[in-house]
Amino acid sequence: MSESVGIVKTEYVTFDTELQLESGRLLGPITLAYETYGQLNPERSNAILVCHAWTGDAHAAGRHSSEDRKPGWWEDMIGPGKVLDTERYFVISSNVIGSCKGSTGPASINPRTGRPYRLRFPVLMVRDMVHAQKLLIDHLGLSTLLTVIGGSMGAMQAIEWGIHYPQMTRSIVPIAGTARTSPMAIALNAVARRAIYNDPMWKKGNYKHEHPPSDGLALARAIGHISFLSDASMHLKFSRRYAVKDGLFDFFGQFEVERYLEYNGYNFPSRFDTNSFLYLAKALDLYDTAWNFDSLEEALGRLRCPSLWFAFTSDWLYPPNQTEEAVACLEKLGNPVEYHLIDSDYGHDSFLVEPEKFTPILGAFLKRVTASRNSVDP
Repeated sequence: MSESVGIVKTEYVTFDTELQLESGRLLGPITLAYETYGQLNPERSNAILVCHAWTGDAHAAGRHSSEDRKPGWWEDMIGPGKVLDTERYFVISSNVIGSCKGSTGPASINPRTGRPYRLRFPVLMVRDMVHAQKLLIDHLGLSTLLTVIGGSMGAMQAIEWGIHYPQMTRSIVPIAGTARTSPMAIALNAVARRAIYNDPMWKKGNYKHEHPPSDGLALARAIGHISFLSDASMHLKFSRRYAVKDGLFDFFGQFEVERYLEYNGYNFPSRFDTNSFLYLAKALDLYDTAWNFDSLEEALGRLRCPSLWFAFTSDWLYPPNQTEEAVACLEKLGNPVEYHLIDSDYGHDSFLVEPEKFTPILGAFLKRVTASRNSVDP
């Protein structure tokens, strides 16, 4: 029977260095928040890096205290007896730069001014996040990663690891991802941004922490939630039910789906920084595997390790054809690639809601990658 990793602690490490970003700007010093689960084996060959999505954090499994109501965001995946078995693997989860969950981001203090960066923070790309993660992996004394795995923005990070650190990355598992953000996804983020910009409390990023632009961020988050769901999942979860306490002909009455979006939207500003939300959205918009390469083929040609890709039938944010574009490119190049289209009604969130639909495939893949390493070890 699978169990939880139990009580865990978020660790922090600060690197007194300046990281050159894709924009040409320098960022430093850099603090990263991270958690680890399980133990390194004597060969230090069983490390797995888990990469989070847009507004995720380092807390992927377990609880911070016995009073915690919710475990980490990938609790169903990480722990003894689970697919990322902490009795077999050493699992690392790192919060990306640009976030507000312990790693350096717009809300952090700029050492040159002694005040928060706010909009003086440099624009980031997903590739910059991965270069910062490399500092952490080096800090942990690791020369190899068994796999890098993640969903959504985490999938983008996994792809970047395979391309830019091929000597360290033995395999990657991009889930519900894309090789380049589509115009539709960019358009959705543009509307979300406008919701924030139009909130007078935003003040061009100079809001006080205790008085964030809650209305704008709540609406932006609601837009995001819509893109994470699907028509089928909305029917399953809400149907056309009207809120019990509201009258059908009450002008301000709401359907249950409206109440859901409002509730989740207004919960969000209390736990996430608005400027971080905007910077990470910008990084998503800018994502293109082929950035600084002549083509997608040239970029993916550097991905020599085995890769396992998952897409979901009802995902309309990063639909299956976008994953299949990258997979077809790898197949044409003759690089080792495996692809599975998973039938699910839960839209882009399927990788969080129904992991049991792909974990058997993932477990078998990890065993093969482990065995391939053991077969060449002296």
